[in-house]
Amino acid sequence: MGNFLWYLLVAVAAVLLFLISIYNSLVRKKAHVENGLSQIDVQLKRRYDLIPNLVETVKAYAAHERGIFERIAALRSASLSASTLEETAPIENQLTGALKSLLAVSENYPELKADRNFLSLQEELASTENKIAFARQYYNDAVREYNIAISVFPNNMLSARLGYGPRPLWTVEDAGERETVSVSFGEGHGKL
Repeated sequence: MGNFLWYLLVAVAAVLLFLISIYNSLVRKKAHVENGLSQIDVQLKRRYDLIPNLVETVKAYAAHERGIFERIAALRSASLSASTLEETAPIENQLTGALKSLLAVSENYPELKADRNFLSLQEELASTENKIAFARQYYNDAVREYNIAISVFPNNMLSARLGYGPRPLWTVEDAGERETVSVSFGEGHGKL
């Protein structure tokens, strides 16, 4: 009877260690997802801070491009008030496209393209956009690993009970947002 009790204790300890290992793995993967989302937020905040300066600089040279400025301002406000990833992602994708349009408009203003402040802001925005893209990629990689971890056996038997549900990827939902921005000018006004 003594050996049986000993084997039973070893088996129970092994199962407990296995469950603890699964739990710790899920906690780590969830932390990576949250870190990825936080990194996106940091870079988006950086972009939000750049946008007013960039818009004001371009306004000084291209005052008749009012529609672009209004769209950027509206998207920036909407994104700042969004509270979930599902609300934020589509707005951010549209804002990225609007900023590309703004930079495309600047191509028609040689004085603007030569302005040091504009060039500095444009470089800063390009750097920020690259960091946003990297942060989104990191987030999506972390979400993929997390979603796999909560879905595979035997983790799937515990993950839902522990409150670990699937997380959404950062995606572009509108196929038009994947296309290159084109700007055409007619009668002195930009058209998007």
